[in-house]
Amino acid sequence: MSGKKNVYGEGNYEATRQYNESTKQFLKKADVEQAARDAAPRSPAEAKEMLDAEQEGLRHAKDHPAAGKVAAKKQPKATAAKRN
Repeated sequence: MSGKKNVYGEGNYEATRQYNESTKQFLKKADVEQAARDAAPRSPAEAKEMLDAEQEGLRHAKDHPAAGKVAAKKQPKATAAKRN
């Protein structure tokens, strides 16, 4: 495996370093709380759609610790905050 120039998949250490650095820079510079507000559901229907999508994803996750627990979570409230 040594000497390979283009490594893909789990062995792509350069891509991992780039991702970690990008994430670190985002967290330093971005308004994370504003990004979270922007990502919040805008209506009860959108909140339900988001919850349904999360449940569907977990349904496919074999032995995932959160599988089956999503339904027990309180549904997120729609936000009336102004979006930029």
